[in-house]
Amino acid sequence: MGSKVEMNSEINLKGRSLLTLHDVTDEEFLRLVDLSDRLKQKKKSGVRGDLLVGKHIAIILEKMSTRTRCAVAVAMADEGGMAQVLSSGEIHLGKKESVADTARVLGRMFDGILYRGYQQKTVELLAQYSGVPVWNGLTDEAHPTQALADLMTVREFFGDLHGRKLVFVGDGRNNVATSLMLACAKTGMHFVDCTPEALKPSETTVGVCRKIAEGNGGSVSVVSNPSVAVKGANVIYTDVWISMGEESMFAERLALLRPYQVNMDMMRKTGNLDSEEVIFLHCLPALHDYKTELTLETGALEVTDDVFEASFSRVFDQAENRVHTTKAIFVSSLCN
Repeated sequence: MGSKVEMNSEINLKGRSLLTLHDVTDEEFLRLVDLSDRLKQKKKSGVRGDLLVGKHIAIILEKMSTRTRCAVAVAMADEGGMAQVLSSGEIHLGKKESVADTARVLGRMFDGILYRGYQQKTVELLAQYSGVPVWNGLTDEAHPTQALADLMTVREFFGDLHGRKLVFVGDGRNNVATSLMLACAKTGMHFVDCTPEALKPSETTVGVCRKIAEGNGGSVSVVSNPSVAVKGANVIYTDVWISMGEESMFAERLALLRPYQVNMDMMRKTGNLDSEEVIFLHCLPALHDYKTELTLETGALEVTDDVFEASFSRVFDQAENRVHTTKAIFVSSLCN
């Protein structure tokens, strides 16, 4: 694929952190998708990478992780780097040692830190005190690395982003929904947050994203009626109804979100199913007729099995793309 200069000529985030998508310009977001595409093709062609040789990343995990943890490990290894997992039970973060002190220690040993946990303030403190790039692998407030992989997947299928309509169906306040809202705004897409009144995002969040979207020829709207919201959609996206730490809200959320289940009837209401102009996305894990303790009596929750397993479902492309977009973030932050 060429030298480091050739690989990175269009995007340079040297030394910068990614705590929310506000940390990159609209153009930089698109260039990260471009770099992700090139790195994916590089791997698919069998070229052994060396862009991250000598680089060491710390992965701080306060929450369980499958895709984020594995994506970081594979992304680093693909380009000759190394990743060290630090679970909350293995380090003193915010317990016997302040976050600031942990940050200063890790910053002396690692070239970058990826944090996946709860409070946005924690990842901000890591960035403030570590002296190295820090990347948000998920907080209660934002999930920027997921949104980057999501839109990479959309562009892979449709060939473009601008003007496409993405509808998020479910808990419209959660970190995935609001990060997607911002990502779509940055790329001139039409984003619809389809959610009950009780789970609407803040007016401030919507207002900021709407202004960005309008500047790029896109739009942001919040609609409570699923039949109205999904009409003309190119992407139907959902997430779990109960996030980690919210298990006590199961009955309440189930009653509130049952009308927002993504099923074949909803997919048909887009009007794009027969023309193959609509795909389904989910950041995973998904409760689609899988008999966990949460679904033992209720069956599918946020998405039915026939949608999840359909030919228009791109959830595993989306999961794979976490590797390539994570790699693009590391390469652009560490190698220019």
